[in-house]
Amino acid sequence: MDTRIQEEIKINVKVNFRPDLSDFNTNNFFFNYVIDIANTSNESVQLISRRWEIFDSLHDSSIVEGMGVVGEQPIIHPGKSFDYMSGCELFSDLGSMKGKYRFISLTTGKFFNVDIPEFQLVIPTRLN
Repeated sequence: MDTRIQEEIKINVKVNFRPDLSDFNTNNFFFNYVIDIANTSNESVQLISRRWEIFDSLHDSSIVEGMGVVGEQPIIHPGKSFDYMSGCELFSDLGSMKGKYRFISLTTGKFFNVDIPEFQLVIPTRLN
């Protein structure tokens, strides 16, 4: 698990390789990741947008940006968390992701960014 705390927002990431959704013959490798976003501040915040940098060891890196996550712009109250699952397909068996979330404090109206810790996307057999 990869964890980062910034601006009183704690980000935890867990990755799972999905052989059932991957095809070794065509070099398509699918990974699920679960992200838990915990608000340790005294203010309610709303996740506005995200920006991902996806590294694939045999192809060009890519950027994915958009509003919210999984179709939502969740409000996270103090002491509460929001988690979601998403996925990423690579065309090699080794890669990584990192990024940023953009939040707004619903108390002050201030926008702020929180880094998403870099996490590895590696098929288990690659580690042997």
